[in-house]
Amino acid sequence: MQNFELLKQICEAPGVSGFERRIRNRILAELRDLADEVSVDNMGNVIALKRGREQKRVMVAAHMDEIGFIVNHVDEKGFVRFLPLGGFDPKTLTAQRVVVHGRRDVLGVMSSKPIHIMKQEERTKVVPISDYFIDLGLPKENVDELVSVGDPITRERDLTEIGNCVTGKSLDNRVSVFILLETLRRFQDRELPYDLYATFTVQEEVGLRGAMGSVGSIDPDFGFGLDVTIAYDVPGSSARENVTCLGEGAAIKVLDGSVISDYRMVNYLKETAKREGIPAQLELLPAGGTDTAALQRYGKQSSIAGAISIPLRNMHQVTEMASKQDIEHCIDLLVAGLAGLDNYDWDFTAAHGDGDHPDRKQDSFDWM
Repeated sequence: MQNFELLKQICEAPGVSGFERRIRNRILAELRDLADEVSVDNMGNVIALKRGREQKRVMVAAHMDEIGFIVNHVDEKGFVRFLPLGGFDPKTLTAQRVVVHGRRDVLGVMSSKPIHIMKQEERTKVVPISDYFIDLGLPKENVDELVSVGDPITRERDLTEIGNCVTGKSLDNRVSVFILLETLRRFQDRELPYDLYATFTVQEEVGLRGAMGSVGSIDPDFGFGLDVTIAYDVPGSSARENVTCLGEGAAIKVLDGSVISDYRMVNYLKETAKREGIPAQLELLPAGGTDTAALQRYGKQSSIAGAISIPLRNMHQVTEMASKQDIEHCIDLLVAGLAGLDNYDWDFTAAHGDGDHPDRKQDSFDWM
């Protein structure tokens, strides 16, 4: 894939919810030549404005924060206890390396009770996060010099290419940060119809908090969420559980646990994908949510909102996986979608397949 090294740097940069300084600085460095104006609001959201021909406002939101942990106790032997920042699948934590970001970065290992001394009934149960601790391999006095309650903790994982995919930590949602930066790069010498507010939000993993504030200040007419979604297309899954499939293209969000995408935006993205020959699939995620919900609700007049999602295996685990082709197709769809916004009839009465028109032919979905 193009610019893999940038994606690698973005994924490997630390930045759990509320502690996004390092990833924010990396994004700001990349934005120097990509936008007309760049600002950081009081909460830490990065807003890059690329002016268009007309004054309508389009906001694309990609959150920069990653799931992680925060120190809440250091015991008498120097073992670190922690609380999660964002949702975690605890079965994936055993014997994994992490980095505690204290007075300096300190490498540690997630540990729990060894299986050899577990009772029989314990061996068949998932160890709860509360039973884990972090072993820094240091005596108590050294730990106290380096680590304090309130220090953030991230997973220690590099990003690597594997087959037709990339795998590593924090593809949720650093892959979307990458896609938004690459989209801005494609508009360096190309005009946009409307003002684009490319927004890199904070604290999404703990409740869409950054997006709520930034949407309120931008008040967009159109909103595009940009985030990962479940690809459960693996052994043991059924077709109805897949949500999306890896390698089958950009996912167009119909709904998730927090939002029902505007049907006009869904059909606009479907028609755009078909016209441009971009592989795409529909996403219906029964639980969970993204910044798309904030984009739709928190502007003064709400917005016509939808989302482009990147299929992801092993979400919210220690290492995640995405298709290189899907990433490229998401860039293609976002670029085409932003470029053609002024050539679509957004009126509520327009017949764009909302299901209210008795003479509408059944969609064959031959665009997928």
